[in-house]
Amino acid sequence: MKLQIEIAGKKRRVELTQAGERPVWTIDGQRFEADAAEVSPGIYSILINGKSFDVRVERLGSQLRVIAGGREFSVLLQDEREWRRNRAGSVEAEGRQQVLAPMPGKIVRVLVSAGDSVRAGQGLLVVEAMKMQNEIRTPKSGTIDRVRVVEGQTVNAGEVVVIVS
Repeated sequence: MKLQIEIAGKKRRVELTQAGERPVWTIDGQRFEADAAEVSPGIYSILINGKSFDVRVERLGSQLRVIAGGREFSVLLQDEREWRRNRAGSVEAEGRQQVLAPMPGKIVRVLVSAGDSVRAGQGLLVVEAMKMQNEIRTPKSGTIDRVRVVEGQTVNAGEVVVIVS
């Protein structure tokens, strides 16, 4: 997975790969072995090169507020695929949207049901892939037309998992 991260106005290029059991992060070309676990909602325990850090993360619109080591950072994350999709400037998708699984994996949680109202960016379901859980979010505000998966189901990349109108 490749991301572009902007922290306090400075852009960083981040890539996550799997090397055996541990994830390996490359930040601006520098390699780190790191692992993270969510110990409670929005609070993470992060282990980087053998050192432990407690980090609090809050979503503020399209940005994250990150508090680590007594310091606060404003962080903007952007997946390269998302950047390519959104570079035309559209903030929220329009019309009926088929939400696709971004990667093959197992559905571990379904967060919505047919008929639910959702806001753009709201979590729809959680997919586990490569021992990491990824929340799939809605690209638009609207109503859930159909949830096409159930917990425990395996999905392929590009498979339609939810339809939002």
